Amino acid sequence: MTDTTLVDAQLFRSLLRRHAAAVVVITAPGAPPVGFTATSFTSVSLDPPLVSFCLAHTASAWPTISAASTIAVHVLTQAQEHVARTFSARGIDRFAAHGAWHEGPDGVPLLDGVLATIVCRVAQRVEAGDHTIVLATPLSGDHLEDATVTPLVYHDGSYAHLRRTA
Repeated sequence: MTDTTLVDAQLFRSLLRRHAAAVVVITAPGAPPVGFTATSFTSVSLDPPLVSFCLAHTASAWPTISAASTIAVHVLTQAQEHVARTFSARGIDRFAAHGAWHEGPDGVPLLDGVLATIVCRVAQRVEAGDHTIVLATPLSGDHLEDATVTPLVYHDGSYAHLRRTA
């Protein structure tokens, strides 16, 4: 391809809305602790184990995330849309509004009742445009054993639920 013209922001957003993604909440210790809803979470490497997520430099959680050494990733269940909405709301105390959490290693907030929790040590931060890609090494994890519970998904601007087929 020789054309170096970039897609405009509106088309780029429209294209990305076609990608379905699991919904997670990322948390980090701080005074106060922070947590935010994300769909940019992904596995990066099995050897060594690495995961990643992206966060805008303008996000209210960015100052705490930029300094955190420990973070937690919480994969939400299809019944936890309210949790996703709480941790994406602006101008509220998200942890007080949610309520169902406890302190984990290094003071990282851990949400109760999620599909999976991965506690990670931040390994690297990579500047990427108006965001930073955070690479993290999983240290511990826990997950629900119920195979009938499915993750919450975000697609085309709204939350969606998966349906298992036989």
